[in-house]
Amino acid sequence: MEKKIWAQNIPCDEALIRRLQKLAGPVDVVLDTDTYNEIDDQFALSYMIRNGDKLRVQAIYAAPFHNEKFVSPKDGMEKSFSEILTLLALLGREDLNPCVFKGSETYLHDEETPVPSSAARDLAERAMRYTPENPLYVIAIGAITNVASAILMNPAIRERIVVVWLGGNALHWPDNREFNLAQDVAAARILFGCGVPLVQLPCMGVVSSCTVSEPELRQYLQGKSPLCDYLVELVEESQRHWNAGPCWTRPIWDVTAVGWLLGERFMLDRLESSPIFQYDHHYSFDKSRHPMRYVYHIQRDELFADLFEKLPKLGQ
Repeated sequence: MEKKIWAQNIPCDEALIRRLQKLAGPVDVVLDTDTYNEIDDQFALSYMIRNGDKLRVQAIYAAPFHNEKFVSPKDGMEKSFSEILTLLALLGREDLNPCVFKGSETYLHDEETPVPSSAARDLAERAMRYTPENPLYVIAIGAITNVASAILMNPAIRERIVVVWLGGNALHWPDNREFNLAQDVAAARILFGCGVPLVQLPCMGVVSSCTVSEPELRQYLQGKSPLCDYLVELVEESQRHWNAGPCWTRPIWDVTAVGWLLGERFMLDRLESSPIFQYDHHYSFDKSRHPMRYVYHIQRDELFADLFEKLPKLGQ
């Protein structure tokens, strides 16, 4: 059987490993986010904007998602688009509004056909301005539909981007029933199979350690700025919705995808052969496959100390 176009011409291991090394100095980034799904995307987007000296934001893409609160992936994407604009206003960065793009309205139907969207088209075109030596970094913290569609539209961008994706569970975890992955398994299979330089931040078993408590929110964020008050209220409203007890913590693990680009002190990673996502929510392994960078430990306190230092400066 002929190999799918996105699985052809995968670079050699040495070339991939070179491109998985963090570049010194500022880098250009785009963010792919299901911002209205929960509450941690809002923290991640704000953290990215605040680190503008290191992360030069080129575009923000609204990702599709579907849960019990929304009627379809399109509905989730549309509300995420609006939430991104709300955050940019609170951040005082409405100049970025023209760089916000609506993403896919559905998930991939197979592993060969892209879902057209403004976001996918922008990435497929924008990435061609970059080179293997000076790539565009794609921070992805939702279903990977937009990114996989861009790769299907223009496989050449694999040589010009590095994807940092928060999705799937740890390699040792007993299953792979994770929200970002389960929303679009076909897209994840493309991402992990096409040879694009990839950094994976697994959810359960790795970034699941990154939770925030009510006392931390009140001490470090509440009353510091309109943005901080908005973020605190998002968390507290969510906890009320889920009938949290008197003692609780809340995951805000999406910030780790931004944190990976900010320095080695925040997390530990290693090279692993790219696993294969199966449709039954399990990994398969083949050690002959191309390498990726796999984050296996988060220095939670160091990362959150930086987050809490920078977020109060936003929206002022």
